[in-house]
Amino acid sequence: MALLEISVVPLGTSTPSIGDYIADVVVACKKAKVKYKLTDMGTIVEGRPNDLFNLARKLHEIPFKKGIKRVMTTLSIDDRRDKKVKLDSKVTSVMARIEK
Repeated sequence: MALLEISVVPLGTSTPSIGDYIADVVVACKKAKVKYKLTDMGTIVEGRPNDLFNLARKLHEIPFKKGIKRVMTTLSIDDRRDKKVKLDSKVTSVMARIEK
């Protein structure tokens, strides 16, 4: 498994708020039946790398389908192959270190 952090930002919206577009991204994650976590700065998704790349392409297209002419999407992938990673595993590891 790998983790994908994705931030899909529509540019040129009629208001400064992009919450409706982000809600559409989250709905698409739900429909894709992937494990995800919405954060203040993006969405983190757990899955196989190839599946994550395919999902990222679909999420990137969402604002275009609503009439936006420009979208900036940022991806960050953590693909660790020496042990299984999943949502919150890195946070749990750091918190365990702090509590020692």
